[in-house]
Amino acid sequence: MSTLLEVSGVSVTFDGFRAINNLSIQIGEPELRAVIGPNGAGKTTFMDIVTGKTRPDEGRVIWGERSVSLLGMSESEIARVGIGRKFQKPTVFEAQTVRENLRMALKAKRGPFDVLFHRPTTDAAERIAELAREIGLLDDLPRRAGDLSHGQKQWLEIGMLLAQDPRLLLVDEPAAGMTPAEREHTTDILKRAAETRAVVVIEHDMEFVRRLGCKVTVLHEGAVLAEGSLDHVTQNQQVIDVYLGR
Repeated sequence: MSTLLEVSGVSVTFDGFRAINNLSIQIGEPELRAVIGPNGAGKTTFMDIVTGKTRPDEGRVIWGERSVSLLGMSESEIARVGIGRKFQKPTVFEAQTVRENLRMALKAKRGPFDVLFHRPTTDAAERIAELAREIGLLDDLPRRAGDLSHGQKQWLEIGMLLAQDPRLLLVDEPAAGMTPAEREHTTDILKRAAETRAVVVIEHDMEFVRRLGCKVTVLHEGAVLAEGSLDHVTQNQQVIDVYLGR
């Protein structure tokens, strides 16, 4: 497994509060990684830094085989090199069908001329069906996205990100507000996606993390406190003290 993303020695301070403190994390390709930790541990800020939303005060964020620095790039440039991010609240086009949402996401990854002269092709129709199958919404393609359940909207949004074929998918608390059956299906989607790319999941639900069955990074006060399997990190006394004991 080769290193796809390397965050090293990164710190960021907001109004005197050090949100990220000399953070170093490496993500491989393909890999599924869960990031856990108490509120205020720096989980979301870590994602903000990787996606260019927040600029760190110091440190390096290196991407891909050519070891490109992401720090000089805009958010849209970072998206174009292959980093997709899913926020906690699903953002789908509610008035459009599931099919139209996926089609727009496919179109979004093309250049300006492709969009101008775009004709729906059989390739696109096949890719849309393939994505819908992958996220478990094949039978729902004609449905309005606004009529989907909360969990289904989350899957649609994951499908829209997968349509852009990212090499790294950052997913923020996907299990929040889902039924147990929806959570189980979400686990399957993420595990399957991580067979061919890097997927990083921020999550509070320990049962969900256990089902992911992947390497876990525990953040505390903006730094890595522990790393390893869930069993390994949950037996770490410091992790118990700062996170699990609460």
